Amino acid sequence: MLKRSRVLASAAVVALVAGLGAPAWAETLQEAIALAYQTNPSLLAQRANQRALDETVVQARSGLRPTLSASAEVDYTRSDFPAATPGASSSSDSDGATVGVSLSQTIWTAGRTSRAIDQARASVMAGRENLREVEQSVMLSVIQAYVNVSRDMEILRIRQENLAVLQRQLEETSARFEVGEITRTDVAQAEASLAQSEADLANAQAQLSITRAAYAAVVGQSPSDLESAPVLPTVPTDFDAAMEIALARNPGVLSAGYSLQAAEAAVAAARAEYLPSVRATASYGGTATDLGNLDELADRRSFTAGATLSVPLFTGGLNRSRVAQALEQANAAQIAVEGERRTVLQNVSSAYAQVLSTRATVAAGEEAVRAASVAAEGVRQEAQVGLRTTLDVLNQEVTLRSAQTSLATARAAEYVARASLLSAMGQLEGASLNADLTAYDAKANYDRVRNRGGLPWDGVIEALDRVASPPVVDADDAPDAPIDTQLKSDVIRTAPGA
Repeated sequence: MLKRSRVLASAAVVALVAGLGAPAWAETLQEAIALAYQTNPSLLAQRANQRALDETVVQARSGLRPTLSASAEVDYTRSDFPAATPGASSSSDSDGATVGVSLSQTIWTAGRTSRAIDQARASVMAGRENLREVEQSVMLSVIQAYVNVSRDMEILRIRQENLAVLQRQLEETSARFEVGEITRTDVAQAEASLAQSEADLANAQAQLSITRAAYAAVVGQSPSDLESAPVLPTVPTDFDAAMEIALARNPGVLSAGYSLQAAEAAVAAARAEYLPSVRATASYGGTATDLGNLDELADRRSFTAGATLSVPLFTGGLNRSRVAQALEQANAAQIAVEGERRTVLQNVSSAYAQVLSTRATVAAGEEAVRAASVAAEGVRQEAQVGLRTTLDVLNQEVTLRSAQTSLATARAAEYVARASLLSAMGQLEGASLNADLTAYDAKANYDRVRNRGGLPWDGVIEALDRVASPPVVDADDAPDAPIDTQLKSDVIRTAPGA
């Protein structure tokens, strides 16, 4: 197994290296999203964790079903005892065998089993929201990596164009110096600007290599000729509308709510430990008193059937401690819901502000590039007739390239800010970004495994187990001053005496 894993890892490295040296081909954001959706390790691992979490429902429902076991026992006994004659002793040997089959069926656990099922179901729902959260995080990382590569490719193009312009500027300056129109100082200024441009180009190339590596880590292949990023789904123009959507759709808030439901079910299950339980039992087997005569197993058979009522009378404080522990865990889960709501408020506020800020920055950047382009062309023409110096031309070129670089950075930042707002609102899923993407259905695996091992009377046993079971929420657990979290449950649970 280890050898196979090493082979697969080596193949992955070879594929990545081959991708780095592969010929360029057009690549879209939708293609990057589809590839990451299918191959991203974080997303695949979370899906596996969710499938493992689905099994907890199967395990909880197993409490509704009988257990059947077979046993076989062989024993040997030697007894020594004094004989009637003083100083003498005697002994006796005996051996035997027992085989049997026992059956046990839970009839009623006062809610222990049914509440465990509720807890597992709520945990599964919380896990699905956690999977959505990881998916949105991966999608945001893909978008950020994609626009970062596009931005750095644009900056590299600007640096290359700037280098070509400065090379021509140096050639023109040198020619004018040869005929005595300008001084050696002008040539030195052009040379210095060209050297700085070469350094800027090297930095741009290095930065592009860094963002390419980050892209490959998230998407699964090295980027090639990236096309322009498509328009993202529309984001609300009103902050209150964005916040309302986020509170209803954000996976962190929904996961916290389901975790609260699981904690409440755990409280009810802990309270059920105080109540009696009923179990039906049956056994069938045979006994042989002599290993030399195993035919007795067929002759000495017995069948026993009955019901057992178990009532806990004293557990040394164990049950009370479990209830107190469960109550505090439910209390923490309730507080975590409010914490998630505050986190969502912070994230939506930050992303919304970034959208407004970057949108204004892009508008200003476009105007700056337009004005700098006009100014650069004007300064070059004026320099040809002696109205401007070489330094004026070089400075204006620096201003133009700086404006172009700032605009490329602002456009990338605006795109990421809108994606971040969608993520905070819980609307940055793979299917919403790529209509052709086949979405992963976490519910399909749950539906496939949830009734594994089921028996026809499972529903009857579960309904019976819920009879007279402890409530999920008890008014006696409410504190004197509950805090309002605007949720379905507005009570913070506290342990008795807390």
